[in-house]
Amino acid sequence: MKSILPGRFLGGGVEVPGSKSYTHRALIAAALSRGPCRIIRPLDSEDIRITRRILERLGAQIMCQPEELQVSGISGHPAACGEPLDMGHSGTSMRLLAAVAALGEGNYLLTGSPRMQQRPMGDLLDGLRAAGVPARDLLGNGCPPISVAGGHLTGGPVRIDCSRSSQFLSALLLVAPLATRGMEIAVSAGPVSRPYIDLTVTVMEAFGITLSRQGYRHFSIPGGQRYAASRFIVEPDCSQAGYFWAAAAVTGTTVVVTGIGPGSRQGDARLVEVLEAMGCRVERRHDAIAVTGGALKGIDVAMGDMPDVVPTLAVVASFAQGATVIRDVAHLRLKESDRLTAVAEGLGRMGIEAVATPDTLVVHGGVPHGARIDPRDDHRIAMSFALAGLRIPGMQIEQPECVAKSFPGFWETLEGLTG
Repeated sequence: MKSILPGRFLGGGVEVPGSKSYTHRALIAAALSRGPCRIIRPLDSEDIRITRRILERLGAQIMCQPEELQVSGISGHPAACGEPLDMGHSGTSMRLLAAVAALGEGNYLLTGSPRMQQRPMGDLLDGLRAAGVPARDLLGNGCPPISVAGGHLTGGPVRIDCSRSSQFLSALLLVAPLATRGMEIAVSAGPVSRPYIDLTVTVMEAFGITLSRQGYRHFSIPGGQRYAASRFIVEPDCSQAGYFWAAAAVTGTTVVVTGIGPGSRQGDARLVEVLEAMGCRVERRHDAIAVTGGALKGIDVAMGDMPDVVPTLAVVASFAQGATVIRDVAHLRLKESDRLTAVAEGLGRMGIEAVATPDTLVVHGGVPHGARIDPRDDHRIAMSFALAGLRIPGMQIEQPECVAKSFPGFWETLEGLTG
């Protein structure tokens, strides 16, 4: 249990750890390369350690140095692995590494936690099969555990439905250059969370891969390519920065997150635009973004491209005047928890009316009070609701250790901004 003490948040400058999305992708690109590669300022969290561990089991050599990972790659040829590959809670690891397994030898069994075994994989499996890979869900429900047979990735034309996760497309993109025929990927629906596709392409190009695209609906990736040895600097994580920008909004203070400029390709950097529309003041510098809280008002906003900050925004909205309507977020029901239901229930415990429909969350701002929050072992629920405790007494967060999934130092960072 973590109790949050209100009235002590002073704001100021803050550094957040490296982007989880960039770190996952850079690790995979480096592992597929001929190496050696250097990844500078990567995130170190439970999810990233899962990806590291699986890549090492597939033959990559990864050495951890202060603020750096040194990776000796496998030249696009993962080693055989007879034991199950356990992805724990990490959906990103599951989706991206399922495609990597298609490059290997023999059969790979990918499994994970009970919640992971409820998360969708069927559309990615369809895409892998279209590219020549024998891949199947062992329970017949489109979810892990799954089996992927390595050594059959031919590529060619692939149609994929990305209406439930952009990671299906990112997974195919990462392995497409190593397919015999390359890939012509047509997206039949979606993708949701489009900026994550931009991050995938950015990493691929940084490691020497060429491709062409028509927006988010068609991607042409020539085959016969190889990931090149590279040095990749990981940008700070905008999802994590969002907690501190939101803290400024809730408390009326100023928070400056360093290392992130207005040119960031991370979708969650746009949270500052949403906070600005709600009444905050935003200052954009070349290497930092500052948010100063103001009188908050409800807004109507589509958040399909920045789903990870929806719980954060919902907590801010509980302090705003009027209703905040958050649209296009059906895919939040398929995360580490059903986040729409978890947020609505948590706000209800705080005395705030919140209604979750299949793809929308409506928060009626008011006068929230303290409550005990069950984050459902979901890191983003825990960190988001902690922000309410900066302003109101009595906020208690169960399972505070769950933040280690993406931000192990969250509580210390938050406390470092209090008096």
